[in-house]
Amino acid sequence: MIRDRDSKFTAAFDAVFVGADIRILRCPVRTPHANAIAERFIGTLHRECLDHLLITGPRHLKQVLQQFVEHYNTHRPHRSLDRHAPAGGTLPPSGATIQPLRRDRLGGLVHEYVQVA
Repeated sequence: MIRDRDSKFTAAFDAVFVGADIRILRCPVRTPHANAIAERFIGTLHRECLDHLLITGPRHLKQVLQQFVEHYNTHRPHRSLDRHAPAGGTLPPSGATIQPLRRDRLGGLVHEYVQVA
């Protein structure tokens, strides 16, 4: 677990996670924005996925997270990458007849559109 060095996180708070074999990583001193990227992803995960699903257990949560992370890294456009996905994608050959193909993820919650020749 990654957390900041706020005084509200007491030794008892850390003991709960240590008891569950979870390693605690503290952000560097005086770096309030060290968690910004992780917090942005968590917010996106909540807004676009978890707020719309009823998670039935740890196994279901793991499957949902795996599918969403794959979608997030291979298909979803990112503003900082000029509307491209982090893993990139292949473009159809120029001059080819392009047909859109829709692929549903997470039971239809997320739709991916791909151009195929």
